[in-house]
Amino acid sequence: MKGFIDFIREQGVVGLAVGFILGGAVSRVVAALVQDIINPIIGLALGSTEGLVQASFAIGSAEIMWGHLVAVVIDFLVIALVVYYGVKGLGLDKADKAKE
Repeated sequence: MKGFIDFIREQGVVGLAVGFILGGAVSRVVAALVQDIINPIIGLALGSTEGLVQASFAIGSAEIMWGHLVAVVIDFLVIALVVYYGVKGLGLDKADKAKE
């Protein structure tokens, strides 16, 4: 059992699990921010009264839902920025360099 505990401490499995859980929570908060605040504002600016996700255009009988793709890209970019500045702000980018 001691070997297993040492493995967890050395390999950072607990830190990985905590990071995974917090990453999921941050992702949900950012997704709500993007869906509830950013996307409606962009949708109104682009002329879609139903919000960005519902923005589309028709070609014949096909409806191209371009707003959903743009919303997903915005969601990704905001999450990436939050993670980047979160890692920088907490100094975690230097943690691995200190071990070397």
